[in-house]
Amino acid sequence: MIQFLEQINFDSGLEFFAAVLGVLSVWYAKKNKVLVYPTGIISTQIYVWILFKNQLLGDLIINAYFFLMSVYGWFFWSKKDEGIFQNKISRLNLNELIFGLIIFVFALITIKYIYYISNWEESYVSSIDTLTTAIFCSAMWFMARRKIEHWILWIIGDIISIPLYFYKGLYFTSIQYLIFTIIAIIGHFTWLKELNKKKLTVKEL
Repeated sequence: MIQFLEQINFDSGLEFFAAVLGVLSVWYAKKNKVLVYPTGIISTQIYVWILFKNQLLGDLIINAYFFLMSVYGWFFWSKKDEGIFQNKISRLNLNELIFGLIIFVFALITIKYIYYISNWEESYVSSIDTLTTAIFCSAMWFMARRKIEHWILWIIGDIISIPLYFYKGLYFTSIQYLIFTIIAIIGHFTWLKELNKKKLTVKEL
């Protein structure tokens, strides 16, 4: 408890603010609202700084990647034709699944290589960080494309991240990922309900 209180400083306050925005972003994703992206963009930019200081290279890079995917997703989700949103919740097709696997493998190799050539310490923590980075890279792409399967990847990556951040002393972030896990589970079933409703509507037509 004493150690925890000693670490409450400006960086902890910044981490808390970023964590709150991150939770809001995932909540908006659950609600299928485009506000997932502006809140997520601010949160990820703060985390780039936090993760740099804590030498979590994989998650640092993924937050930069999240920023780019958020810009793309914001555009993709907002696309309208005669006032009607064009890109709605759907399932992955084979080409999208293959592309997601390519992103996963590329991220895994890239982050591992960057750890290798950098001066940052490589350990089992960095290996876990590399794995979650690859999972989240694919998840973010699927989310930007509004594919329901992205929730499964978020759930897996979030569960792995909870003890990782706690071990690194980023307690607010660890709690954030616990909340992420709960929201992701709810989000998956919410999107599934919406997808089934759309299919039912199509059949009725």
